[in-house]
Amino acid sequence: MSSYLERFLAGDAEPTLPEMLSGGVRVRSMGEGLVCVEPSQPRYDLLISSGIHGNETAPIELACGLLQAILDDRLVPQARILFALGNPEAIRQGVRYLDDDLNRLFGKDPAATGQGPAAVRARILESAVRQFFSERGERWRLHYDLHTAIRGSKIEKFAIYPFPHDDAFDEAEIARLGRCGIEAVLLQSKPSPTFSYFTRRHCGAHGFTLELGKARPFGQNQAVDLRLLAAELLALISGEPALDGVGVTPTLFSVSREVIKQSDAFVLHVADDVENFTELPQGMTLADDATGSFVVDEIDARIVFPNPKVKNGLRAGLVVVPTQLPTR
Repeated sequence: MSSYLERFLAGDAEPTLPEMLSGGVRVRSMGEGLVCVEPSQPRYDLLISSGIHGNETAPIELACGLLQAILDDRLVPQARILFALGNPEAIRQGVRYLDDDLNRLFGKDPAATGQGPAAVRARILESAVRQFFSERGERWRLHYDLHTAIRGSKIEKFAIYPFPHDDAFDEAEIARLGRCGIEAVLLQSKPSPTFSYFTRRHCGAHGFTLELGKARPFGQNQAVDLRLLAAELLALISGEPALDGVGVTPTLFSVSREVIKQSDAFVLHVADDVENFTELPQGMTLADDATGSFVVDEIDARIVFPNPKVKNGLRAGLVVVPTQLPTR
């Protein structure tokens, strides 16, 4: 029998799933690319999302491999899990997105996003995760939104920690990210329209965006080393304790400023091959636009996610600086 991912890629919107697995684990579809796995007495709730950008295939392969192990009774979950393939048609076409960047549409008023494919999918995902987490009782909740990047990176694996509002940045969760092999964590200082911010703000989950290497086509991800992340996810799914001393201690960065593309006159003075976390000299003119110039005035600044091809009004890059956890 072909795997869930093979059937999904072949165009099966809701591949047939077994209703019950050994040990009383229930399986149900919550829509296209959305599979919920429910043991009879779950310890906590996990949302593992991938494919928000359709050409980021290594996370999809990892997540679907975990799902397939559960469906084949090779992995017995102790957690309640929602596996979410974010952008189905973009995944099948091998493109980043069809009309709009899905990860810029969460938590927005539908009147502001329109009714294009990405906006419709964002509402579907919002509804699904609200439903999933509304059934949680008082269990602990975790969301890892798995990505790979357009560009290479001087720090290959890093995470975005969404703005926690009145809560503190959680040291235990940062340490868990280190066990996943995450080398750096960006601490955000304001809300964002991303999937991980949405689940953190509106579903009470510990939500994180994980960047895991460079985007490559299906079957070409041998250079993307996800062994530590896979081991941590296996530990979370199976309820086994994590191994102490495994992983790294992430370097912390704060997002100093966003570079927003205001008009078609926007020019980003960064070459196409410049990697994430490349250092920016103080005083450098990073971008020019119809509204003026963006000059780097931060010390020890780095550029992350430089992309001048975004639509007007969207982020064309982040300027980040090293930081420490704020004291409470």
